[in-house]
Amino acid sequence: MKNLELKTDRMLAHVENGVGWITFNQPQKRNAVSYDMWLAIPEIVQAFNSDDDVRVVVMKGAGDRAFVSGADISEFEDKRSAKDAIEKYEQATSAANAALKALPKPLIAMIRGYCIGGGLGLAITADLRIAADDGQFAIPAAKLGLGYAYRGIKELSNVVGPSFAKEIFFTARRFDAQEARVMGLVNRVVPAAELEPTVRALAELIAGNAPLTVKAAKAAINEGVKDPEERNLPAIDAMVARCFASEDYVEGRRAFMEKRPPRFNGR
Repeated sequence: MKNLELKTDRMLAHVENGVGWITFNQPQKRNAVSYDMWLAIPEIVQAFNSDDDVRVVVMKGAGDRAFVSGADISEFEDKRSAKDAIEKYEQATSAANAALKALPKPLIAMIRGYCIGGGLGLAITADLRIAADDGQFAIPAAKLGLGYAYRGIKELSNVVGPSFAKEIFFTARRFDAQEARVMGLVNRVVPAAELEPTVRALAELIAGNAPLTVKAAKAAINEGVKDPEERNLPAIDAMVARCFASEDYVEGRRAFMEKRPPRFNGR
């Protein structure tokens, strides 16, 4: 296991069996994200993206009470009240979410307990969301008077559709894990005791597949939900061509003919 050294102990990151793990580590506040935690996220993402040993990334909350319960509101008076402070804070949150969203490797959110506000925003950046049956989801912006930018609302709408997105925002109420599953907000709901083993098995299954193929598939799907004028289809074509020209494609064919598991190297 390989640990990353970070500037804050409220975020943890390590690599294990081809999987990069990101942990929001403020369990005494239900993993509410503080300013220094927002700043650490792009650093972690960059490290995992440049590490060829990392093929999949999982983000989780410390303890068993929460994935992330939102932003750390205790900081708002100091860091999110004056105009300049608000802009600085928003830049940090935007950079963190953008870094997660831009990660070319698969990203899984392992959700236990509260997944509220900014926590749900973080979960939405993931490609897959696996929740324990004690999961609680909400965006309480309408109860706090907060505004939500177009990009964040569009990302949620892309996942659950416009009607459910409106219900989430308009009511500001909490939804349980089964409701979230019906909405398409999570891919799977499992008993709490089975959450980590389920996510580990899923992540390691993906990590065993051809990295170039997985990256190309993620990129193509992400381009498909963009507005047509924003799509970069030539980039997708290039990624597909790289798959066919890769050593992994040769290995995949050989392994199939030899009736053995393939050993992919990402080249």
